[in-house]
Amino acid sequence: MATDETVSFNFEKEKNERTKEILKEVYNSLKEKGYNPINQIVGYILSGDPTYITSHNDARNLIRQIERDELLEKMVEEYIEVK
Repeated sequence: MATDETVSFNFEKEKNERTKEILKEVYNSLKEKGYNPINQIVGYILSGDPTYITSHNDARNLIRQIERDELLEKMVEEYIEVK
C-alpha cells in the first residue's frame, strides 16, 4: 500500500544504538577472558592501541568500527546529561 507521507529516518539514533551494542559485546568478551573491561576499554580509547582489546569473539575488530573521538564525545554528553 503506497502512502504520500514522508518517512523519517534517524541515522544518529541508529548509530548510537549500534555503538552501544558493540561496547556491550566488547565488554562481555573482555570479561569472559578475565580482564577488567573498563580498564581495557579506557586504555584503548586513550591510546588507540587495539591490543588492549581481546580478539575473543571478534571484539578487537568490532571496537575498530567505532570512532574513538565520537565515542568520547558521546560519553561526555551522557555524563553531564547534555542532549
